[in-house]
Amino acid sequence: MVLAAGVVVADQLSKHWALNRLSDNRTIDLIGSLRFNLAFNKGMAFSQAQGLGPLIAIVATVVIVWLLISLRTAGGGLNTFGLGCVIGGAAGNLIDRAFRQEAWLRGAVVDFIDLQWFPIFNIADMAINIGAGALILNAILGSRRAKQELALIEQKIADTSDDEPDEPDEADEAEA
Repeated sequence: MVLAAGVVVADQLSKHWALNRLSDNRTIDLIGSLRFNLAFNKGMAFSQAQGLGPLIAIVATVVIVWLLISLRTAGGGLNTFGLGCVIGGAAGNLIDRAFRQEAWLRGAVVDFIDLQWFPIFNIADMAINIGAGALILNAILGSRRAKQELALIEQKIADTSDDEPDEPDEADEAEA
């Protein structure tokens, strides 16, 4: 929860800065193709689904609630980190949709990080992607651990069956 709150604060402060410093089509060139350039996104990722802001906001709210519930059973630090990033990023963008511009749930997400060869994004978007990556990595590592544990169990079973004495068969009994 602390990580999610930190992401929301950083995201909202950076968007406030962008709105104040980058208005009137001002851009700030940083290094290489990286620059700050104010843009508004009423759709979802890569400006897809323009005009579906209310639906996107409802879906985002459901996802945030579901992830908050998932935090209770989150296993491991990587999983908790991933959930915190995704929750914070989704909440940061949801705040924009809910309170910026036109009307309730009809606002646009403030984007300002422009690589010029990739769609413009913000800190919330970065957190969502980093969090998703952490969750995927956690799933991959968890799968590997499960396979290793299964192999160890199978090996123990095989070792145990090798240690058991063989039962005498009928030929052994006939000799006796």
